Amino acid sequence: MTDTAIQAQGLSRHFGAVIAVDRVDLDISSGQIYGFLGPNGSGKTTIIRTLCGLLTPTAGKVSVLGLDIPRQAEALRRKIGYMTQKFSLYEDLTVEENMRFMARIYGLKRGVSRARIDQLLERYALTDMRDRFASAMSGGQRQRLALAVATLHEPTLLFLDEPTSAVDPENRRDFWEKLFDLSDAGTTILVSTHYMDEAERCHQLAILETGRLRKQGTPRELLSELQNRVVDISGADLRQVKTRVLQLPEVESAAQQGLHLRVLIRQGVADPVTWLHQQLDDQQLEIALTRASLEDVFVAATTGQVGTT
Repeated sequence: MTDTAIQAQGLSRHFGAVIAVDRVDLDISSGQIYGFLGPNGSGKTTIIRTLCGLLTPTAGKVSVLGLDIPRQAEALRRKIGYMTQKFSLYEDLTVEENMRFMARIYGLKRGVSRARIDQLLERYALTDMRDRFASAMSGGQRQRLALAVATLHEPTLLFLDEPTSAVDPENRRDFWEKLFDLSDAGTTILVSTHYMDEAERCHQLAILETGRLRKQGTPRELLSELQNRVVDISGADLRQVKTRVLQLPEVESAAQQGLHLRVLIRQGVADPVTWLHQQLDDQQLEIALTRASLEDVFVAATTGQVGTT
């Protein structure tokens, strides 16, 4: 099998006059967890649906698992799993009935299907719920069921479109442990998210905004680009300090976090701490460099629309 799971060159997708995806290049290695980070409307879902063969690209070349997309989309569907943001299984069927139904859709033989369902029920802590209707499940339980169904046929590639948007932090952490198990077993995973902590778990990450790929690399590589550019300010009248700081053209952004002000400085300022002391001329303020976060990376890579929905 090729070491590259997904390649895209100049991928674009238009809906009439709306450019949803704009000339995106991708090169995703097999076995990776590759993340799309961006707000709603950034093109994450459109890219995933295009890579799955559900949408036809307006322009560009796409190869997924060595198959030309969309020409070989039908052959691709037997090799991939797809978990949508919204729970899409049948609420009036039980857990096991949903799994048996989808096993038939995937074309699994009865004996293989029975063994695989039992295996996944145990793996995702659903054995005691096999006779429970999907409508009676919690958000975290539905999420585990959806992942079990998406992996019933042991796909080579798994697409997850904001899979944890409706679950609590504890279930999100548990879900990611399951993803690492799948990755360790050789499954390539492409996941979209708007959670910074989830993005930091990915092996590789692409930051998207308004259909364009603004930045990509490992989380560590992206964080290293902001070394010595993030400053913490503490003291009195932080709201006023923030107003003054944002008037400086060398400042990328400023955000208050409790009793601290977090300031991102543009490239070109050699000593941000000394420079800010000079600009603010306030001896009561404590100013120090601090570790960059993925949110800082996102702000630096985009127009700063963090948290936009």
